Amino acid sequence: MKINSAEFIISNSDASKCPTEFLPEYAFIGRSNVGKSSLINMITNHKNLAKTSGRPGKTQLINHFKINNNWFLVDLPGYGYAKVSKKTKSVFQQFITDYFENREQLVCAFVLIDIRHEAQKIDIEFMSYMGESEIPFCIIFTKADKISKVKIDSHIAAYKKQMYANNWAEMPQYFVTSSTESIGKEELLSYIDQVNQEVFKNNSGF
Repeated sequence: MKINSAEFIISNSDASKCPTEFLPEYAFIGRSNVGKSSLINMITNHKNLAKTSGRPGKTQLINHFKINNNWFLVDLPGYGYAKVSKKTKSVFQQFITDYFENREQLVCAFVLIDIRHEAQKIDIEFMSYMGESEIPFCIIFTKADKISKVKIDSHIAAYKKQMYANNWAEMPQYFVTSSTESIGKEELLSYIDQVNQEVFKNNSGF
C-alpha cells in the first residue's frame, strides 16, 4: 500500500463522538514513550502528523486521521503514564475502554511494545484484557534498530513464553519495526491493505 494522503480529522475524549463514517479503523496504542508518534509519522510519510515528545503521555485524546480517504488511523493515549494523577488516568482508561468495546468500525488494534525491554507485566496485562474482550489486535515491536537481532529474537521469545503462561493458545501476529530506519513499514502497510480488502469485499465485516 502506498500512502497518498493523511489528514487529521478530529480529537476527542468521547468514543460516541468519533467519525460516523463506516470506514475500517486501526487503533495504535502502547505504553508511554514507546515510539508511537514516530511510528505513525513513519508509516504515513509525514514528519509531524502525530506529535512527538520526550514527555511521556503526550497523546491524551482519541485522534482520528483519514488515510487515502478510505480508512482511519486512530492514535490513542498510552497506558501506564508516568506523570498524570490517578483520577486523570482513570478517565483516560475509561474512554479507551469505551472506544475498544463500542467502536464498530474498529477492525484491528496495534499494541506497541518497545523491543529493547524484556516482557513487561503491564503489556501482558493489557493484551490479556484485549484477548478477554475479544478485540482483534496485532503486536508491533518498536525501536528494533536499538538492539541486536539476537536480542530481538530473545525478547520476542520471552513474550511468547509469558503469553503461553497466561493461557494464550498462540502468539498474536506481530511486526518488528524501527521508525528511524523504516523497518517493518512495508509489512505493516501490506497487512492493513489485506484486511481492508477483506472488509470492503464483505460489508458485514464491521
